Amino acid sequence: MKTMKILSILIACVMTLKASAQVKADDIVGLWLIDGDKPAKISIFKNGDKYNGKIAWLKFPEPNGKPLVDAKNPDASKQSQPILGLEILKGFHFDKDEWVDGQVYDPLSGKTYSCILSLKDPNTLKVRGYIGMSLFGRTQIWTRTH
Repeated sequence: MKTMKILSILIACVMTLKASAQVKADDIVGLWLIDGDKPAKISIFKNGDKYNGKIAWLKFPEPNGKPLVDAKNPDASKQSQPILGLEILKGFHFDKDEWVDGQVYDPLSGKTYSCILSLKDPNTLKVRGYIGMSLFGRTQIWTRTH
């Protein structure tokens, strides 16, 4: 009987911890660092019932004394727009514990991919871009920053 009581208490504790660790829709909102050769910070924000993100900071915004532009964009009319401030995440909605049905634009290649966003923990965002099925894609890890 005593063992059952202890087991019940442990299960209640685990359920309480799991409930408090649940991801909420707005948990993704904030500033995220993309590390690597060309570091950038992405500001993710809510727009109506969707989540989008734009480039808020670049470590190297003017490599040749001129602002970086979206030169690889397949739409020629957009190739002179600055990279800084460019919206690269569009149209995500929250479903259970991830943000789905959105797209990520890669200004380095000019390509747009389907994308799923998920939190590994409160300060680590997994960004999975893919074509077709998410099985065939690439995941980047972004870190929450200020």
